[in-house]
Amino acid sequence: MTRVSALPRWGSVLAVVAHPDDESFALGAVLAAFAEGGARVSVLCLTRGEASTLHGVAGDLLELRAAELAAAADVLGLDDVELLTFPDGRLTDIELDQLADHVSRAAQRVRADGLVGFDLNGVTGHPDHGRATAAAVRAADQLDLPVLGWTVPEQVALRLREEHGAPFDGYPEPQVDLVVPVDRTRQLEAVACHSSQAVPGSVMWRRIELLGEHEHLRWLRRTDER
Repeated sequence: MTRVSALPRWGSVLAVVAHPDDESFALGAVLAAFAEGGARVSVLCLTRGEASTLHGVAGDLLELRAAELAAAADVLGLDDVELLTFPDGRLTDIELDQLADHVSRAAQRVRADGLVGFDLNGVTGHPDHGRATAAAVRAADQLDLPVLGWTVPEQVALRLREEHGAPFDGYPEPQVDLVVPVDRTRQLEAVACHSSQAVPGSVMWRRIELLGEHEHLRWLRRTDER
């Protein structure tokens, strides 16, 4: 039997991600669940995703991906989206404190009760993902906020490595703190907004299929109250 958990009852949630589509492909079902539970949900995206190797439609990725993010945010029921211009694929070259300052300002602006991002291991093998979350944790240390990291079960990561050669990294069940039941309707609609990235046969579609009706989260930082 699947162990089921509830999301924390935060009134305002800030998701910190590296690229447009991270909020949909990875966090979409979780963010939609927060929104449907009555939370104000905001996204801070650190890059415009201009270095993507996927290009499912014609056009300038800088413009396309910004528009896709805005459309996906509407579908997910997000209240606020801030898109920064740090270089895609090179977040590890940016001073962590500089990134964390942006996260702190965004968290204060939306009066966040908690932050959400990828796990610190990056989950998918992309170094930008872990760096974005490291910045979120650094900011949370300064603001004394809790942080949840999205992850996948160890067996799902193994399947994705075997089937796609994708360097996914997951955790065994005892190291996963929350197993949250989700409705993927809004997530799938949001993913469809990212037409430059929602390429048939991509590994992220398989990841969603393998996870089914649950998402998995770890506490990266906890506070006494939350």
